[in-house]
Amino acid sequence: MKHLFFIIVAALSASFCAHGQVAVKTNLLYDATTTPNIGVEVGVGGKSTVNLVYGLNAWSFNSDSHGKRFAKHWVLMPEYRWWLCSRFSGHFFGVHAMAGQLNAANVDLPLPGGFVSGLNLREAVKDARYQGPFAGVGVTYGYQWALSRHWNIEAEIGAGYAHMWYDKYPCGECGLRMEKGHANYLGVTKLGLSIIYVF
Repeated sequence: MKHLFFIIVAALSASFCAHGQVAVKTNLLYDATTTPNIGVEVGVGGKSTVNLVYGLNAWSFNSDSHGKRFAKHWVLMPEYRWWLCSRFSGHFFGVHAMAGQLNAANVDLPLPGGFVSGLNLREAVKDARYQGPFAGVGVTYGYQWALSRHWNIEAEIGAGYAHMWYDKYPCGECGLRMEKGHANYLGVTKLGLSIIYVF
């Protein structure tokens, strides 16, 4: 894993030296769900970029009416983008992948799509705790507006497929594993309104 990280860093560094453009960003919609995130986008051609986003939610919340609630997770989302005009400006289309882990209990998952086979995780997580890894793929459409020489705003939406392998537990933080299973999701896999600094 350490070697793969250095290979990715070397490839991004070489691309930056060759093409001279990189941007850092944060998705404000994702931030609003108490999930800090950071993205890096690098030019790899005249009309193409590679985007890599990492998000982490590690918090639990308590309420008198619902008790302890959480949707803890981390996700890493690489994406290749093709721009209609020039990179970091205007319309773009992309293909993305995602991988991460989820640990959720007693919460409404904001997933604007449907579970097509396996467990309906959106309903099940209201009554038990589910945790496990997930992975998926999808396609993206987006648009970037230049605010100034270095600052941009980006809106994007992506749709695709995700699979989760889960273990079920009876409550938020305790109990023995009750079952193993899987869930298959089709729907929105990305939704973003990001603020971007372009170097």
